[in-house]
Amino acid sequence: MTTLHWADNRLEIHKVIVGSYDNNVFVLRCRETGDAVLIDAANEHERLLELCTTLGVRRVLETHGHWDHIQAVPQIREAGYEVGINSADAPMLKACGYDVFIDDAEIIEVGKLRLEAIANPGHTPGSVSFKIQGAPVLFSGDTLFPGGPGATRGEGSSFPTILESIDHKLFTLPPGTIVMPGHGVDTTIANERPHLQEWADRGW
Repeated sequence: MTTLHWADNRLEIHKVIVGSYDNNVFVLRCRETGDAVLIDAANEHERLLELCTTLGVRRVLETHGHWDHIQAVPQIREAGYEVGINSADAPMLKACGYDVFIDDAEIIEVGKLRLEAIANPGHTPGSVSFKIQGAPVLFSGDTLFPGGPGATRGEGSSFPTILESIDHKLFTLPPGTIVMPGHGVDTTIANERPHLQEWADRGW
C-alpha cells in the first residue's frame, strides 16, 4: 500500500497512521535531492525506521511533547536520527531524549525545500506547526483539526492561548492552505477560519 499522501513537482508528502491513538506521521521529501524529514515519531518504531530508510529521512521534528507523539523517539535516536523539539516542551521528552531545539520562525532545510516552524502554544506550551514555503501545506500537530483546536484540558494547556495562536499565526495563511493534523483527516484554512467565534463561544 502506498504511503504517498500529497505531491507536486517539488515535493512528496507521505503519511502513515500509527499506534492506538491513530497518530498521523508525515514524511516531507524533496524530489530533487531525495532528502526528507519525519514529523512526529509517534509509535511503531520499526515501521517508522523502515520509512526513514526508504524515503531518505535525515532528521525528525516533533510538533509537541505529548506521549502519544513521542513513543518511537528512543529507537529513532538510537538509529542515529536527530530529534528536534521546542524548548518549552523539552521537559516532556526527559525520559526518551532529544537533540536540538526548534525555535519559532526557524527555517528548516529539507533538500531544496524550506519548512518554517510556527510556535503555536496552547495545546502544550511548546506546540509547533510547520509550513512548507512555496506549497499550500501546513502540518498543524494537535493545534488545529477539522472542527476546532486541539484539546486544552491537560496540564500546561490553555484554551485562550490556543485560540489566539490559531487566529494570529495560522488563520493569516492563505485560505487554500491544506492543514494536515496530528490525528484524523486534512482540512483547509478556508474551512476552519469562519468558525473561530463559534469555538470561542463553546469554550473548547
